[in-house]
Amino acid sequence: MRSKGRGPATPKPWPPPIVDGAPLSPNPSRLSSSTSPAYALAKTPRSPVPFVPVANGRSLSVAQTLSRVREQRKTAFIPYITAGDPDLATTAQALKLLDACGADVIELGMPSSDPYADGPVIQASAARALAGGATVDAVLSMLKEVTPELSCPVVLFSYLGPIVRRGATNFTASVKEAGVKGLVVPDLPYAETCAFRHAARNNNLELVLLITPTTPAERTKEIAQASQGFIYVVSVTGVTGPRANVDPRVKDRLKKIKQVTQKAVAVGFGISTPEHVRQIAEWGADAVIIGSTMVKQLGEATSPIEGLKRLEKYARSLKDALP
Repeated sequence: MRSKGRGPATPKPWPPPIVDGAPLSPNPSRLSSSTSPAYALAKTPRSPVPFVPVANGRSLSVAQTLSRVREQRKTAFIPYITAGDPDLATTAQALKLLDACGADVIELGMPSSDPYADGPVIQASAARALAGGATVDAVLSMLKEVTPELSCPVVLFSYLGPIVRRGATNFTASVKEAGVKGLVVPDLPYAETCAFRHAARNNNLELVLLITPTTPAERTKEIAQASQGFIYVVSVTGVTGPRANVDPRVKDRLKKIKQVTQKAVAVGFGISTPEHVRQIAEWGADAVIIGSTMVKQLGEATSPIEGLKRLEKYARSLKDALP
């Protein structure tokens, strides 16, 4: 996960803002450079490959899972945790626990040394995981053992760096082999996603795209059409982390997005309380994603056992708040 010689990341208090579905790099011009990660992905050979989500083992695809929840007139519960915090053995237990608590989909964060979209809580969580040896190989090995035991699909949240270092084809093949069903790559700009979407399709992985408060209307429609699994609506301009209240403008944004798509729409960033979850469900979201406060339960507990107890209590309180 880290380049050679780099130590654990120091949390960055002011990561770049998110624009057009992906955080803006400190140097936006790098996206057009021949040395940029996006350019490296764009060089991947392409050919038309239809994307057809299918059930694999006990768990359905992400799109199929959320479709089933919608048919039951429910709102899906999507918790997020960081892989390797406090350790990978605890992460494995947490995945099983969240599944047992009624998670419909679980989002698992691959720890990164450059977490552009994450606030202090998840940045610190990633730093602890990296310091503890949570490499890409170690995380995928753990998932390969755990995913067959889960009844819900896992979506992997990964920044672009490890994907480019391995190559899109190799990375997506390894992720598929680990039993993962979907991917979120927050720093992959929409305009640069074609090659990576192809690699994901080849491995039957659903690439989830983000829509932010700054995404223009026409681009919103394009992202809604291209996103697979579900559409990830970022509720705030900025990074992950709990807020006192949910921005009331999310209600209007949900309404507009649903006018241009029939796909499931999930809301994330800044959601932390049962009241937030209940409100977003009432506004018409098909799913609610909870990250930073979920991560706190594990990462800031006095022991892994205590962290799992805290996680279960918190997860059940949110699940119970959904209609």
